[in-house]
Amino acid sequence: MKTPFETTQAAAARQADDAADIRAVPLRHPLRWLAALIVLVLLAMAAHMLITNPRWQWDLVGQYLFSAEVLNGVKRTLLLTVMAEVVGIVAGVVLAIMRLSPNPVLSWSSRVYTWTLRGIPPLVLLLFIYFLSALLPTLSLGIPFGPSFVQVSTNTLITQEVAAVAGLGLAQAAYVSEIVRGGILSIPPGQTRAALAMGLRPGQVMRHVILPQAMRVVVPPLGNEVISMFKATSLTSVIAYSELLTTVQIIYARNFQQIPLLVVACIWYGVLTTVATVIQSMIERRVGRSLKVPKGSH
Repeated sequence: MKTPFETTQAAAARQADDAADIRAVPLRHPLRWLAALIVLVLLAMAAHMLITNPRWQWDLVGQYLFSAEVLNGVKRTLLLTVMAEVVGIVAGVVLAIMRLSPNPVLSWSSRVYTWTLRGIPPLVLLLFIYFLSALLPTLSLGIPFGPSFVQVSTNTLITQEVAAVAGLGLAQAAYVSEIVRGGILSIPPGQTRAALAMGLRPGQVMRHVILPQAMRVVVPPLGNEVISMFKATSLTSVIAYSELLTTVQIIYARNFQQIPLLVVACIWYGVLTTVATVIQSMIERRVGRSLKVPKGSH
């Protein structure tokens, strides 16, 4: 009669023999290889068209890529993006704080603004602000429902640049407010109570405790909004603001070389978004340093 130890050894030996008889066959993925082949063929076709089609006129692209007119359009695009984004971020933060306020008037005002501006396409808002003089020929500053002290023509005040910054910035504020609100709500409410217990005022709590921590949540989507703003500036071409797209449109209206000039615009938009993406990654790493556990702390 076998002992329990001998029985266990025999079972282990049988399992080893069975495992030796099993030959593992890798799982086949024919659809993956088919999809990869299709993608490679499409890439090869695209590369072939880019290289062999003379209608791209790459020499003309190189000629205009760093021309003074195009560089001025790039500069104006960059300036418009910064100004509109500043308006959008400042107004968005204010709207987010209003939305979280216990005051129902402030909270509902923010809700209505966000709902309205998110429902209006930015292009429509841009045109509405640019043609505001048709609704309000003059703008005045004074006592509400009373006498006005200063009056100015709306056409004089709402220039192309003002309309571009206001239209893009106010539309951006509606989205930024939701991003910031989500970041604020991600902070545990216990931190607010602890800060208030230490004697900080609500405004100080928001500035020194809540917003710095919310930045970790806010920065990635906010960076995407900044990158989108570079491309959204092309909407201002409808009011003839001389940003990048309007500049290349003016040039190809003279020489009728639409495709090379549009390629120039695409290259510069790609450069601007790439630089913005790199800066966004650097900011994300910086604000995320507090999440890293120092070595030896565990």
